[in-house]
Amino acid sequence: MRITELLITIITLYEGLIILRAVVSWFAAPDSNHAAIDLLKRLTEPVLEPVRRALPATGGVDLSPLVVLIGLELLKRLLT
Repeated sequence: MRITELLITIITLYEGLIILRAVVSWFAAPDSNHAAIDLLKRLTEPVLEPVRRALPATGGVDLSPLVVLIGLELLKRLLT
């Protein structure tokens, strides 16, 4: 397996984590301390938080996962 294929696989898995986090946020309480949700937050927050701070306020809708997913897709296309 080439290094670019490995990177694309890792990016794809991370995209899955971000999508899972977005879906879980629709159903789980914001202050939930479930171990799986906590792990998901710890894995995705380092990327989502800076994007969230850079985006203008959108009335309670968090668009940072969408922006990060678009960025990761662009990065994958650059690698291929």
